[in-house]
Amino acid sequence: QWERLWFLILTSSFFLTLVWFYFWWEVHNDYNEINWFLYNRMGYWSDWSIPILVTTAAGFTYITVLLILALCHIAVGQQMNLHWLHKIGLVTTLITTVVTMSSIAQLWDDEWEMVFISLQATAPFLHIGALAAVTALSWLIAGQFARTEKATSQMLMFTAYLAVVVALYLVPLTITSPCIMEKKALGPKPAIIGHRGAPMLAPENTLMSFQKAVEQKTYGVQADVVLSYDGVPFLMHDKTLRRTTNVEEVFPERAYEHSSMFNWTDLEKLNAGEWFLQNDPFWTAGSLSRSDYLEAANQSVCKLADMLEVIKDNTSLILNFQDLPPAHPYYSTYINITLETILASGIRQQAVMWLPDTERQLVRQIAPGFQQTSGLKLDTERMREKGIVKLNLRYTKVTNEDVRDYAMANMSVNLYTVNEPWLYSILWCAGVQSVTSDSSHVLRKVPFPIWLMPPDEYHLIWITSDLISFIVIVGVFIFQKPAPDIPLLSCRWRLGSIRTYNPEQIMLSAAVRRSSRDVKIMKEKLIFSEINNGVETTDELSLCSENGY
Repeated sequence: QWERLWFLILTSSFFLTLVWFYFWWEVHNDYNEINWFLYNRMGYWSDWSIPILVTTAAGFTYITVLLILALCHIAVGQQMNLHWLHKIGLVTTLITTVVTMSSIAQLWDDEWEMVFISLQATAPFLHIGALAAVTALSWLIAGQFARTEKATSQMLMFTAYLAVVVALYLVPLTITSPCIMEKKALGPKPAIIGHRGAPMLAPENTLMSFQKAVEQKTYGVQADVVLSYDGVPFLMHDKTLRRTTNVEEVFPERAYEHSSMFNWTDLEKLNAGEWFLQNDPFWTAGSLSRSDYLEAANQSVCKLADMLEVIKDNTSLILNFQDLPPAHPYYSTYINITLETILASGIRQQAVMWLPDTERQLVRQIAPGFQQTSGLKLDTERMREKGIVKLNLRYTKVTNEDVRDYAMANMSVNLYTVNEPWLYSILWCAGVQSVTSDSSHVLRKVPFPIWLMPPDEYHLIWITSDLISFIVIVGVFIFQKPAPDIPLLSCRWRLGSIRTYNPEQIMLSAAVRRSSRDVKIMKEKLIFSEINNGVETTDELSLCSENGY
């Protein structure tokens, strides 16, 4: 019973670590968001993504090796005999995985949506892999089925295995992916908007970052606007300056103040590039050329007017705003000041996507050409009422059906933050018009979705895989079936598979080949054990003896 319990714990640990490993591998798209999320909770920047990935891979590998060894023991009729160190390691891995998964579910439950989205890209291939694994297990299941003497146990074992196999055969009925479509139905490639410029090639929200985005020929850029204490619009994402400047060195007593409470003369004294080279948030700093490295190290806080001068000719712009503290002198007029700066730059009004809901009516009057954009998911009727023509949402907030409905209503959707080619491919197939990305230099090189499969071709692969699996499983069960009418085959099958766990047989096979009283006693016990297990003639016993028992 204890052996069964430990095998159950081992199997449960395998599936849990497999799910966690798959989850953490797929959220690679959001590693920077996760690190930023942890930074806000802990107060300091640290790259947690890679250590967690390495630890997860090590735990999964360890559990997988233990499971393979356990299955090998079962295949030859032995108990697992799990060492106490492995028991501690197994329980520790299981508890750690459960606690980590629960923590992510509580702190950032939205991220689990990534699993369901990723399955749209991986499910057809995971299905084939799972089918191959279950088919390979048929040899072990068939052997156990043949060795089991109780009909009830045989029926339970066969029914459970059959249920798993049939479920896998029918799983494709539940698989939906926008990339299972005819090639002629594929829409245009989604436009790419640089998230705070090109933050993998230069420090975010700096002039260099937006210059790099323009060089990459992005459709547009996204920027976060704040108003300084003396009324100068500048670019900064966080509420404080700690993460992306050296404010703790220059103004240590003001490090935790809101960024808008600094005068522009103070902001000009800060370095906004060294943090990028030191923290290396995207692991790209080492790939910069010598000139780019030096330029990044000397970046300063960027004015909105300077950024507009760089992008105004042929690049669109998504503007986001930070709410100012009530004590700010321009608390009630910062929208007007920002609008004046934008209009004075000469950028086309149609190129500006205005995101804030604050004073939207005033913005329409002053700049009627702006594309009114909402960061909230609204139905099409509400969008028309509010004059919204575009949505800017996180990619986990919309479904493929939502994208189609908005497109039919002549409303466009921009999704953020999309960094991985596989996710970009899924959204391309779904018909998304544009995405915001940290890796614009990577996505612009994606000429076609990573995979695109016509429905008929997918159905053919599905049915063929099921048929091959079925034929192999039936063949294994027939091959594993004993032949009672042929004593030699019967004896070989029985001893080769070891009908049940037999201590004397295992000890005897491992004993030193020399004459001793213990070896003779084990031989006698083995002979009587074989007689009790159904060996009826001395001829069969002699045949078994020829094999060394």
